[in-house]
Amino acid sequence: MPAAPGGGPLAGIRVVELASEHAAFAGKLLAGLGADVVVVEPPGGHASRAFGPFADDRPGPERSLWWWHYNAGKRGVVLDLEAEGELLRRLVAGADVVLEGEPPGRLAALGLDHDVLRAGEEGLIWVSVTPFGRDGPRSGEVATDLTVLAGGGPVWSCGYDDHSLPPVRGGGNQGYHTASLWAVMATLTAVVNRDLGGSGQHLDVSMHAAANVTTEAATYEWLVAGRTVQRQTGRHAAVTPSMNVNVVAADGRGITSGVPPRTAEQFRRVLGWLDELGLRDQVDDEVFLEMGTQIEGVLPLWEVGVDPELTAIFAAGRQALTVIATHLPAEEFFVQAQRLGLACGAILAPEEVIGNEHFVARGFPVPLPQSEVGRDVVHPGAPFRMSATPWRLSRPAPRLGEHDAEVLGPLWAPARRPG
Repeated sequence: MPAAPGGGPLAGIRVVELASEHAAFAGKLLAGLGADVVVVEPPGGHASRAFGPFADDRPGPERSLWWWHYNAGKRGVVLDLEAEGELLRRLVAGADVVLEGEPPGRLAALGLDHDVLRAGEEGLIWVSVTPFGRDGPRSGEVATDLTVLAGGGPVWSCGYDDHSLPPVRGGGNQGYHTASLWAVMATLTAVVNRDLGGSGQHLDVSMHAAANVTTEAATYEWLVAGRTVQRQTGRHAAVTPSMNVNVVAADGRGITSGVPPRTAEQFRRVLGWLDELGLRDQVDDEVFLEMGTQIEGVLPLWEVGVDPELTAIFAAGRQALTVIATHLPAEEFFVQAQRLGLACGAILAPEEVIGNEHFVARGFPVPLPQSEVGRDVVHPGAPFRMSATPWRLSRPAPRLGEHDAEVLGPLWAPARRPG
């Protein structure tokens, strides 16, 4: 299997991915890092090809935006695990990594589990992503993205200050994404370990556990201090409620005042901004802004709510940003805050994000040719960008069986050869 074009830190690494809903993002990330990822679908295609929405609102297995998004960068083949186990063995024999999210026990029943296919393949890394891990009392339970987020804990921290309202589930398959990110981190670690002289291994990723340890401080506050965090509108859940960050700008659009000034220089910049706009007298506690210009080092956030003076200085910085935001259009506030080194932001709709000049400058929108619609379709790019680690999408998602001859051709038994 030739490596995907474009290089990257995983160039030359071959990944066989058994198509699944919850590990698809892991395969996409590995492909973006340069691995040659071959996604294996059952006859008729994976169920996610029927997930909407669809291109031009015309349903079809080759028009699912879900499939396009999660499988961009991969090649694709069709293989019946129940009838063509030997073909899978041959495919896996040439791979560095196997990524799968099969229900625990299914591969073992087919004689295709990691302990069988890794025999004699000392360098093979096998990554399983399941709701509760491959072993344990809950291993047989099923899950959805919603139940992963709810049971694992993130939903507890999501929602509004008004706790009479129910929690809010994070959108965009965050439960699946969290598990996939842990799977990728584990895979990268295993590849490094192997390259340094170690052997391959089986990595057992629990979606529930991944969500539980990715709750900011919620899980750790409870385990260490026995304290429960409270969800808050548009800001981090915390044991002690923090100040509101959500502001309606002068043009009626939403902004977040983010993290207020915390250094003497930042306080001086905010005071200068207030003076430039003639708004200094609208800050109730201007004296605390002046005190902020005398701070040594960085204002410690852990002292906010504990030390009265530091709390007042922090609150004055927050109020100053709120005053400025209500007098400027959202975009102007955002740009100027960024120029001053302040972590504030305008709230954008998804279609605004993909076309935003800041995201465009970072290469986030990625146009890929989609033959089904006869035009390029813009995809979201790397979810994170590291200066020394290239990440790119090299091809659109595969059509059903698109790479059968290319990938499986050399492995086919005579009965499976075309023609």
